[in-house]
Amino acid sequence: MMGGFLSSFQACPIVGGGLHISHLLFADDTILFCDASRDQLLYIHVVLIFFEAITGLKVNVGKSEIVPTGEVGNLDVLARILCCKVGCLPMTYLGMPLGAHYKVSSIWNPIIERMEKKLLGWKRLYLSKRNRLTLLKSTLSSLPTYYLSLFTILQHVADRLERIQRNFLWGRSTDVFKYSLVAWEKVVWPMEAGDLGIWRIGLFNQALLGKWFWHFGKEATHLWR
Repeated sequence: MMGGFLSSFQACPIVGGGLHISHLLFADDTILFCDASRDQLLYIHVVLIFFEAITGLKVNVGKSEIVPTGEVGNLDVLARILCCKVGCLPMTYLGMPLGAHYKVSSIWNPIIERMEKKLLGWKRLYLSKRNRLTLLKSTLSSLPTYYLSLFTILQHVADRLERIQRNFLWGRSTDVFKYSLVAWEKVVWPMEAGDLGIWRIGLFNQALLGKWFWHFGKEATHLWR
């Protein structure tokens, strides 16, 4: 920061001497970047005290974490300065796994669990195939799209998500087996071609990621680039 009380990291080093970032804000989420320094954490602690005194708002340190990058000694001592918990990478920030490698299949576990919960087996007993299809499309569009727009999905994860959808559509479960009335390769064809129009997850993922190539060419001076 300008006063030199907190260190920051440098982004875009080739543009105008670089941009130094000490914090990121989004709604009520805040990330602060600093060295593993007792003095710097004391500065943060003082700022939070001033913030509470001026605004009347209280920082919930119980939901806050100090997260090291690399080897950090005396981490518990540093955490006690802010009275917060010690976290580690990868962690979830704004709904995304921060610090996780995109090829680790476990980052998709929350999506799989949410889809399975959304398509609970009991629901198929009370829904017609038409209503199952409607729920299937709304689930596909609302649950994994955020992840699919930022990560390349692994093939076995895409296959599992499609298997969950396929079993729900045809009313299958671990106890009940039912034959598919239409081959899945035709189910995922567009409605204009006379089929059900469920998106193929792999192709949908490629389309969402492809937009970044357009942004990359158009937004040469943007920070994300």
